[in-house]
Amino acid sequence: MAEGEGGERKARGVRLKPEEVDAIKETAAETFGDSAVVRLFGSRIDDAGRGGDIDLHIEVDAIADEGHVRWLFEHRLFQRIDPQKVDVVLTIRGGTPRGFERIAYRDGIVL
Repeated sequence: MAEGEGGERKARGVRLKPEEVDAIKETAAETFGDSAVVRLFGSRIDDAGRGGDIDLHIEVDAIADEGHVRWLFEHRLFQRIDPQKVDVVLTIRGGTPRGFERIAYRDGIVL
């Protein structure tokens, strides 16, 4: 929930198509395992916005080769949805959140 004018609360939206949400969740589970938690943050949670890249925060268990696994996630995802600008922030579960990770935990919507 986000603060609106006058202190009332209003729901935040997810500006993604339902099939894009499903593709992101399924691809994250395939790539990172069923325990992966995916949050959408940034411009795509602003109901008044238009366009923008897809900012994803993915919380995962320890992985051996982060670069390869990140590439694999995007490769699999773009087999399911139209290629577009996707920014992925990976967090290893149990670590101390930094920068964008803190923003994603604070503002992100779990898909």
